[in-house]
Parts: sequence; C-alpha cells; structure tokens
Amino acid sequence: MHDPLTVVWFRNDLRLNDHPAIDEALTFAEDHDTKILCVFHIHDDLFSHLHTRHDYFFQTLRHFSDDLKSRNIAIRFLYGEVTEAFASLLKEYSGVQAVFASKDYTSFATERDRTVRTLFEERNIRFTLTVSNHLQEPSSIMKDDGTPYKVYTPYSKQWLKKPVRGLLAGHEKKLRERTCEVAMNRGKLDDFLASSDRTWQALGEDHAHERLEQFVTDRLTHYGESRDFPAVAGTSRLSPYLKTGVLSVAQVYHAAYPLFEKGDDAAVTFIKELAWRDFYTMIHYHFENLRNQEFQEKYRTLSWNEDDELLEYWKQGQTGFPLIDAAMRQLNTTGWMHNRLRMATASFLTKDYRIDWREGERYFAEKLIDYDEASNTGGWQWAASVGTDAVPYFRVFNPVRQSKRFDPEGTFIRQYVPELKDVPASSIHEPAKLSEAKQKEYRVRIGTDYPLPTVDHSEARKAAITMFEGGTNQ
Repeated sequence: MHDPLTVVWFRNDLRLNDHPAIDEALTFAEDHDTKILCVFHIHDDLFSHLHTRHDYFFQTLRHFSDDLKSRNIAIRFLYGEVTEAFASLLKEYSGVQAVFASKDYTSFATERDRTVRTLFEERNIRFTLTVSNHLQEPSSIMKDDGTPYKVYTPYSKQWLKKPVRGLLAGHEKKLRERTCEVAMNRGKLDDFLASSDRTWQALGEDHAHERLEQFVTDRLTHYGESRDFPAVAGTSRLSPYLKTGVLSVAQVYHAAYPLFEKGDDAAVTFIKELAWRDFYTMIHYHFENLRNQEFQEKYRTLSWNEDDELLEYWKQGQTGFPLIDAAMRQLNTTGWMHNRLRMATASFLTKDYRIDWREGERYFAEKLIDYDEASNTGGWQWAASVGTDAVPYFRVFNPVRQSKRFDPEGTFIRQYVPELKDVPASSIHEPAKLSEAKQKEYRVRIGTDYPLPTVDHSEARKAAITMFEGGTNQ
C-alpha cells in the first residue's frame, strides 16, 4: 500500500482520551492529508511467560482492541523482534511518513526506541515520542548543578511548582474518520490468552473513569486517615489503570486538583504520591541497573541469607505472622497488594528473613498487575534500606505491631487467612500464644492448620542490624 500514512504506536497507553501521541498524530495527519494506521507490537519473548502482570495487561489489550473495533477504529498487531516487525510493516505500507508513540523510560524501552529510531531515520520517517504517562519527565527537574535529585523531599518541592499540562480532548471521532482499514492479526495474542485461567474484571476506560470519579467523590477527603488500613477501601486502586495507560496520570491529577487547590490535606497527600511515581522514574532513568544492584554502593556487599525454604514460606503466606501472610495471599489471589502491606512484607523478607531484596522484587514483578519497574525497585530498595532516600537500616517493621495498628480487628487477616476466621481480635495477631484449649475453641491448630512463627522477630531484628553494620563496603 503506497497511500500516505501516519502510524500511532500504542504501548502502555491503552486509551482514546487525553492521549498526546494520538493528538500529535492527528495534527500531522491533517496537515499532511494522510490516513492513520494504529499498531501494537508484542515481542514473542513475552509469550513465554504467563506471569500475572502479562496476563492482566494482555487481557486489557484485548479489551482495548475490541473496543476500538466496536468504534470502527482498526488496529494492527505486530510480532517478533521490533525492527524486523516494523521493517515488514513498512514494506507492506510504503507510504508511512511518521510514527507517534508515548515515551517509556525503562532501560528496555529506551534501547528499543533507540534501535527502531535508526530504522525510521534510514527511511526518512519522522519518529515522535510524547510525554503521556508521567506528569514530569526525568530530566525536567534537576538540581542547580544540573545533576538529578537523590532525595524525595527537595525533588517534590520543585515538582509541586511545575505546571501540569491540561487535558486533551477525546480523539475518537477524528481517529475513526482517518483510520486505515487493516486486518487486526490478533491470533497470537488470543492463543496466548487461551491458556489463562482467570478473567480480569472492570477493564477499560469506562470502568477506570468510574473508579476515579468514585474515589474523588467518596474517598479522597478521607485518604490521609484511611489509606494505611487494608481492611478499608481507603486507597484509589487506580494503579492498574495507570500502569496500562487506560487512565493518564494527568487525568488523575486534574480530578484531584480542585481539592488540592483548596489545600485539603488528604488531596495534598494523594497528589504527592504521584510525585513519588515521577521521582522513582527519574531515579531509575538517571542511575542505571538499579533493578540488579543497590543504589547505595556501600551496601552492595551485604551477606544476604540464602534460604529457599524461608523464601517459599514468604511467597505462599506461611510465615506464621498473620498480617504478612494475609498480604502475600492477597497478592497471589488478586494480583494487587495494599501499599502499607507492600512495605511490611518487603521489610519482613529483607530484615526478618534477611533475604536479598532482589528475590522479593522479582516475585512482585511476576504477581503485581500494576507492576512498574521503577516504583517496584524503588520501593524494595527503600524497605531494604539500600536505595535512595531509604528507611534507615535500623528501622525494622515489627510485623505484630503493624498488624495490631493497621488491622486492629483482624478483618483483613480473616479475609485472606481463613484458618484464623474464628480467632478474636485480641488473639489474632499472635495466634501462637493461644492455649490448646483456646485453639480447640477457635477451631485452629497452631503448627498444623496455621504455622508457628518461622522466625523470632526480636532476634531477627538484631541480626539484620548486625548484617548492615558489619557487611558494608565503606
């Protein structure tokens, strides 16, 4: 096909509204009188892993492509190595003049875009990357000396001063008018999802905007006081939509902004969470290989505990600490975990078990439907006290105190640890202290139905501090 074309390359931006890449592509197409070809590329390697995050993302992608089809907007799926896939597409559609896509700041995406840019430049094709999934780019906020910030607080102060772009109008009508008729070619994606054993609910823009509206209307004003309690619907639960780009972060920001502008403490706290997201992206962008090595060089020689049995107890929610176990089971069954519990479980693995934070980061990467490489790595290094602006190594979360403080009635624990469903709040946080008579009364045998604590927290805390104080490379 030799007709002039403009390509929109969808990535983790599966929406039609507030989409800078579509917006700029439409402007280019109108100025140059071209049709628009929408594409999505999948590397075949992704089909070799049925991780929860891949399953969720691909089901979201399938939902998005079905939605596009219902709106008479065509999308073409590309497979294989990226340059080969696009070279084949350009051979079939020789009239391509420009490609528009959203920026992705991961090391993998940066290298991919560098490689494919060469291909486009060789063919005199314009390649434009737009800021779509962050409020501020990694290099837009720097210290006076031109170096990146390493501490969140001064970064966030500058972040809050930066203007945020306005929302873009919907693109459906113009995109439909200019869409290029093309065979979808979704076969490989459908084959991959055929092996999935779960069906994710509430996918797509309509559900995302409904959840956003409900959060802002009903829960945002209570966010500051309720966000740490996992038994309460106190958080936004928008992270999966942000990860897949079904919602733009600008849409979330502007929805919360009216309360933020009034100085509402809860809204300020919530907006600052978006700043953390950009902060970790900035750190990950400017400092290489952080998924594999500690930000703080002095902690790169720590003698972590290599214990596969303890690691498996943690993964399966069998540690003998009810809140930790409930959190891990929530992750394994839902693909999501409350943020307070992400910190608690990470602290437990790295401080109580003294197991390498990379083991936990990799497991979360497999299981979280909202997995973000920069935020996940940053969060794990923070909890393990080896990252930028991290919690001090001597601060070790006490899993029992965390349990009593943030799930005082044991409501969340009972939801995911049914073995303890009949244990009252006064005993549910430390069930190992139940007498045999009470175990019989509450229909649970500690050590059989539910495990004894697999570690002595007090002793583990001392061992963790000793590891940090004696195992650094100063």
